[in-house]
Amino acid sequence: MSLLMVSVLATAPISALNLPEKSVILPENPVQQSTQDNLSQVVSPAEITPPEFVQPDITTSSTIKNKYENILRKSREKIQFISSPNLPELKDTQSVTEVVQNQESTEEFSQSPHPPDSDNPMSEVTSVSQLQDVQPSDWSFGALQSLVERYGCIAGYPDGTYLGNRSISRYEFAAGLNACLEKINDAMPAAGYAYANNKINTVNNEDLISLQRLQGEFKAELQQLQQRVEVVEKQTSELQGNRFSTTTRLFGQAIFSVQGTNSPDVDLFPRDGVPERQGKTNLTFTSSAQLTLATSFTGRDLLLTGLSAGNLGSNASFLSTNMGRLGFESNTDNNLVVSDLSYRFLASNNLGIVVGTAGVNPINTFRGISPLEGSSDGAISLFGQRNPILSIGNGTGGIGFDWQISDRISLQGVYSAEIPNFPGDTKQGGLFGGRYTAGAQLSLAPTNNIDIGVHYLYSHSPDGLLGGGIGDSQLISPFANPTAFDTQAIGATVAWRINPNLHLGGWGGFTSSKPSNLSGSVETTNWMVFAAFPNLLRSGNLGGVLVGQPPKITSSTLPDGFNFPNFSDGGTAGGRSDTSIHVEVFYRAQLSDNIALTPGLFVIFNPDHNAANDALIVGTLRASFRF
Repeated sequence: MSLLMVSVLATAPISALNLPEKSVILPENPVQQSTQDNLSQVVSPAEITPPEFVQPDITTSSTIKNKYENILRKSREKIQFISSPNLPELKDTQSVTEVVQNQESTEEFSQSPHPPDSDNPMSEVTSVSQLQDVQPSDWSFGALQSLVERYGCIAGYPDGTYLGNRSISRYEFAAGLNACLEKINDAMPAAGYAYANNKINTVNNEDLISLQRLQGEFKAELQQLQQRVEVVEKQTSELQGNRFSTTTRLFGQAIFSVQGTNSPDVDLFPRDGVPERQGKTNLTFTSSAQLTLATSFTGRDLLLTGLSAGNLGSNASFLSTNMGRLGFESNTDNNLVVSDLSYRFLASNNLGIVVGTAGVNPINTFRGISPLEGSSDGAISLFGQRNPILSIGNGTGGIGFDWQISDRISLQGVYSAEIPNFPGDTKQGGLFGGRYTAGAQLSLAPTNNIDIGVHYLYSHSPDGLLGGGIGDSQLISPFANPTAFDTQAIGATVAWRINPNLHLGGWGGFTSSKPSNLSGSVETTNWMVFAAFPNLLRSGNLGGVLVGQPPKITSSTLPDGFNFPNFSDGGTAGGRSDTSIHVEVFYRAQLSDNIALTPGLFVIFNPDHNAANDALIVGTLRASFRF
C-alpha cells in the first residue's frame, strides 16, 4: 500500500511560489518513485527505510557486539573440531554479523523478535547422521562422531548441514573449544569421571591431555574475547538507555546546487513584438535540507514529521516567466518549517488512509509513475518532475486514501486545502474555503513493464490562479478584477520499461476553468515525452532526456478585457498564438550510496509562449546527500 510504503518517508524541498501568484509554501513528496510497492512489502517498524534512502549505518558499538556475540553463539553450536593433535593452521575469516531477516507476513507489520537459533531443532545434534553433508567416507567422520556422541558439543546449521569446509578464525575456535570444556565440566561429578547422563563411563586421559593443551594454547584468546564482549555489553547498555526512540526512525537529505541562466530579451507586452527588458539572474550557490521522523505506534501506521529549510527561490520574477523553475527549489529564508505532518494507517489490508495538516496533496498521495520524478535525483526542472495538473491548488492539508483493488489496479483519492488553518474569511482559507482541490488517480499495470496513471482533479480558485507553478497558471487578465474559477483537469502519465537500461514515457494534461460570475471559459494543455537511461555508464547512474510543452492557454472565451492571452491588446478572446518548447538533458552520477552529483541543462524556446522572447537557457549542478 503506497500510503504506508516507506517511499513516502522522506521530505522533499518545499515547492516555491508559482509566480506571478502569491507566495504559498507547498510541501512536496521528495521520495516519489516511478512505481511504488504494494502492501505486501510493508516492513516492521524497526526496518522503516524508504527505497530512495540508503539504510542508516549500524553504530560501531552495535556492530562490534554483533560480531563477538555471534562468534560465541555460532561457534558453540556450529563449529567443527579436529581431535588430531596435529591441528592445521587456521585462517582468519570475515567476522559474522547478524542480518535482519524479512518478515514472512505480508499483510501487517510484525514487531515480534525473530526466534533465536537455539529454538531451531537443528541447533543441537545428537547423532552425526543428522548432518546431511557429512558422510562416513569423510576423513573427519570419526572425530565428529566422537564429539557428538561422547560430548554433545557439535551443532549443525538450520538446514541440516555442517559446512565442514568453511574456514574459522582463532576466536571462533576458542569459543567452540570453551563450549566443549563447559560440557565436560558439567558432565564430570566432583569425584570421579563418570558422566551424569551415562553416555560414557570415563573421560579418556588422552582426551583430557589434549583438551588441557588446547585450553592453555587458546587461554589468551578466550580471555580477550570475554573482555571485549563485556566492554561492548556495557557500551550497548549505555546506548540503549539514551537512545532516541524505539518507534521512530530519522531520515535526512541535503542538496547543494549551483545554477544560472543566460540573459534573454523579454517582450512583456506581446502586442508589438518588441522586447522591453532583459531577463537576468546571478550565478548562485544555494542549499536546502530536509529531515523526516517516521514513527509507527502499532506496526500498521506511520506518523510523518518533516522539517525543511532552504534558500533557493524561484527565478520567475527576474526572467518574467516561470518556465525556468528548478525541481528542487526550497525558499524558506533558511527558516525551519514543518513541510509534512501527516498520519497514515491501514483501514484494512488493502486500504490505506492519510490525514494531516501538511504534506497531504495529490503529489504526495497519488502513486508516482515517471521514473524521472524526484527532487534530489530526478529531472532538474520543475516541469520535468511530473504532470503539472497534479500541482493544481497548492494543497497542503487534508485527507486521502490508497485502495489496492487488485494486483494490477489501484485507486488513490485526496481532498486538500491550501490554507486549512486559516480561521478568517472563508473565501481566503479554511478547510473548505479559499483554494482547495479534490482528485483521484487510477493506477494501472497492464503488464510487468508498463505503468499508467489516469488523473482527474477538481479545484476551486478564489483569484483566478491555478497554482500549477509552471507555464500558464494565471487565467484572467492582470488588468481585470480577480474572480473565482472552478477548474476540472484530466490527464494521464505512462512509463514503459523496454529493458533495464531504457525507459520511455510521457504525459499529457488538459484543464477547463469556468469563472463563478462571468461567461466563457479558459482551457489549457500540456505534454511531455521522455527517455530515461538507468545505469548509464555505471550501475546506479541515471540519464534523462525530456521534450515537452509547458501548460498553455489554447482557448479563452471570457468577456473582452478579461482574457489573459491578449491582456496587452484589450483582453480580447483567443488563445496563445505561439508555443513554448521545453528541452532538457541531465545525468546523475551516483558517487556512492549516499552521494549523487547531477549536472543538467534545459532550454525553453519561445518562453512564456511568445516567439518575440529569446530562448531561455538554465544550467545547474546539483549535489545530493542522503542519510
